[in-house]
Amino acid sequence: KERYMEFLLDPNVTYLILVGGLSLAILGLLTPGTGVIEAGAMLLLLVAGYAIYSIPINPWALVVLIVGVIPFVLAVRKSHQKRYLVVAVLALVIGSAYLFQSDAWWKPAVHPLVALVVSILVGVFFWFITIKSLEAMDKKPVFDLESLVGAEGETRTVVEMEGSVYVAGEMWSARCAQRLPPNTPIRVVKRNGFMLEVEPLKPVQH
Repeated sequence: KERYMEFLLDPNVTYLILVGGLSLAILGLLTPGTGVIEAGAMLLLLVAGYAIYSIPINPWALVVLIVGVIPFVLAVRKSHQKRYLVVAVLALVIGSAYLFQSDAWWKPAVHPLVALVVSILVGVFFWFITIKSLEAMDKKPVFDLESLVGAEGETRTVVEMEGSVYVAGEMWSARCAQRLPPNTPIRVVKRNGFMLEVEPLKPVQH
């Protein structure tokens, strides 16, 4: 147990867990789905939070991390301007790398090579996925969404409270009043935004 705690409280390990949790949280925000990504983000952030509570941190770096959420929200939800995304990525990289105290304020407690590699990977990842998400948000639908009601298709995952269906040549998030296994023929009965409510074309055998 002591070795486990010593390993967990290593700034490099906590840094990786924290960055992983923040990455999953932002990914879940950009691409909402079944909740698995969000649950994984919550678990990693809880573990990182425990470690952060036990390791001396730089308050200014924590402030940078928290404040960095603002330009990210502006980039995604409001202005869709890339300069806000640049600020958000820099805040995530700098705030997480310098979060833990070292023997000098300018020197991160995280190994420089680890911080450099992770920063590059995270920066490229968030730039790519956020830009793609913004392009998808701005893209006009190629057909009238109302025409989806009554359309037939097929489940691609288990569908109940939420799942994925293939309708009109595209994948959609969907839910159903009953549990539908994959590859079940379905019909769209209602649309709420981009969430489809579906029903099976024939009784489902459970």
